[in-house]
Amino acid sequence: MLPDLKLALRLQDIDNRIAELTKEISSLPKHIAEIERKLESHERKLDADRAALTANQKDRKRFEGEIQVQQQKISKLKDQMLEAKTNDQYRAFQHEIEYCEKEIRTSEDRILDLMSESEPLERNVKTAEGALKQEKAQVEGEKQQARERTARDQKELGELQAERKSIAVQMTPNVLSSYERVSKMRRGIAIAEAVDGRCSQCHIALRLQFFQDLKRGEQVMNCESCNRILYYNPPQIVEPLTGETAPAARG
Repeated sequence: MLPDLKLALRLQDIDNRIAELTKEISSLPKHIAEIERKLESHERKLDADRAALTANQKDRKRFEGEIQVQQQKISKLKDQMLEAKTNDQYRAFQHEIEYCEKEIRTSEDRILDLMSESEPLERNVKTAEGALKQEKAQVEGEKQQARERTARDQKELGELQAERKSIAVQMTPNVLSSYERVSKMRRGIAIAEAVDGRCSQCHIALRLQFFQDLKRGEQVMNCESCNRILYYNPPQIVEPLTGETAPAARG
């Protein structure tokens, strides 16, 4: 195989790997951003549940305070009832006491409602706090892995780019120019193997004379259809491993 073809093949391998590394390096920050967005969403949900639980507890305390106020009113009204001079005054105090007792029952009912509402909130908060702790640890682990992976990728990328420059200076300028031009045209694939008389990339049959010239390997040739640089690998002849010699012809 011509030296330029060997170099072009190595260049293709390097470019493929560079493309993979570049894609991976750019995808890692996106992955981290995505898992951080999920974490922030879960944190906001936990904050909302905590706020709802806090509001619930405040409401319960408020109703408990209102019950105490009404109880104090009832105590005072009962004392005043003892000093009532007429039946009308007595009934008036009694009505006020009944009203206060009604307010107490209303507050007690609301407290019971709030207690039943607080139970699932407390469970949600407790469960979410445990899950969030694990998720934070997982996110930090993934971020560390991403940093390490990015560092390895960038190191390998630098080494490949240096090797690419070394190969480029060894190639015949017009072959290198052809490789670069076709690479841009064909989504990074600038070289193809000729297999069974066809280009392995565009799958178009090669002209018989063209294929014969390619097999001779005297010059770098481009596919007449897709313009990719073509190379030909002759079939390997495998000798039998019997260790026996062919029998001599009889006279």
